[in-house]
Amino acid sequence: MRPSFFLGASVLALLAGAACGRRQPESAMRLSDVLPPVAPNELRTPEAFAVIGDKSERSKALFLEASRVLLHPRCANCHPDGDSPYQGTEWKPHDPPVVRGPEDKGVVGMECTSCHQDKNLELARVPGAPNWHVAPRSMAWVGRTPRAICEQLKDPARNGGKTLAQLVEHNGHDELVAWGWQPGAGREPAPGSQERFGAITAAWVETGAECPSEEARP
Repeated sequence: MRPSFFLGASVLALLAGAACGRRQPESAMRLSDVLPPVAPNELRTPEAFAVIGDKSERSKALFLEASRVLLHPRCANCHPDGDSPYQGTEWKPHDPPVVRGPEDKGVVGMECTSCHQDKNLELARVPGAPNWHVAPRSMAWVGRTPRAICEQLKDPARNGGKTLAQLVEHNGHDELVAWGWQPGAGREPAPGSQERFGAITAAWVETGAECPSEEARP
């Protein structure tokens, strides 16, 4: 199944008639009707979104593409809606049981780095990357819509005090973020690559960092 995007009325009007040269019902129009298809393990290029002439709507669509990474288990497992991270691709509770602790790095005797080193331990099958920790509660993503996550990312009070420029740098170059595409044997990586994810984030910011509608889904 290829991913698709349900768009707002304004972009639907913009794109109407793009398929087969005639207007489609707004309820039926999806972004995949006007953009090249993409495999589940890939990300579209920022240039692919140039077909959306309205800058605001293009920004919203770019964030929906980025949310395919943000909501992937490789990322969202460590952005839980509670005090414990998840494992695998089925949102399984972390085994052994752990909790975030006062600094989001576990509790005494069960710190994240007690098991998770700065690289994957293939023989022990324990994933690892520099600064391994669970995201703070303000950055919980599990169960949130792309719009809610977008608003979190734009809010310095909830994103670790980052500016949009710093967010672009974080998504494109942070070593812990990079682990999502190098998760070790037997783990499905996030779609695309960190380079592409960073480029999409940059394009989203350059087009106004607009958030999609509450109903929009990747």
